[in-house]
Amino acid sequence: MPEAREWLVQWARDAHAMEEQAKTMLSGQAQRLQNYPMLQGGIERHLEETNVQAQRLANYLEGIDEGNSTMKDIGGKLMAMGQAFTGMFASDEVMKGALAGYTFEHMEIASYTILMAAAEELGDQELARICRQNLEEEVAMADWLASQAPALTTEFLRRAEFDSSAAKR
Repeated sequence: MPEAREWLVQWARDAHAMEEQAKTMLSGQAQRLQNYPMLQGGIERHLEETNVQAQRLANYLEGIDEGNSTMKDIGGKLMAMGQAFTGMFASDEVMKGALAGYTFEHMEIASYTILMAAAEELGDQELARICRQNLEEEVAMADWLASQAPALTTEFLRRAEFDSSAAKR
C-alpha cells in the first residue's frame, strides 16, 4: 500500500503548509487590530496554538524522514500575505478578517478530519494523535469566533456610525 502512504505524507505536508499560512494570516490580523482587544487577544492566543500545531507536524515529518514542502509553505505564506494586503483596503477590514478567519478554521477542521481518518486507516497512531489534538484546537477557535461574531458585528456598526476609520480595525 505504498501509494496510500504517499498520500498520507503529502496531506501531512499540506497540513503543515496550511499552518504556515495560518501563522502569517493570524499575525497580520493581530498586528492590525487596534480597536478590538478581545478579538485581538483571541487571535494572538490562537497564533500561539498555530505555532505549536505547525511544529507538531514538522516534528512528525522529520521523524519519518520526510521534510515539509518548502514550496507549499512559501505558497501558503504568499497567499496569506496577499489576503492581508487586500484586506487593508477594505473599509470593514475587521469584519472581512473575522469572516476569513472563521472560514479558514473550517478548512483546517476539514483537513484534519480527512488526515486523521487517513492516518487511522493506515495505522499511523502518532499522526492520528497530532491531528486529533490540532483538530480540537481548530474546533475551539471556530466556536470562539462564532460566539464573538454577534458582538463584533454590533461593535463594528456602532463604531462605523461615528468613526469609520476606528471601526475598520
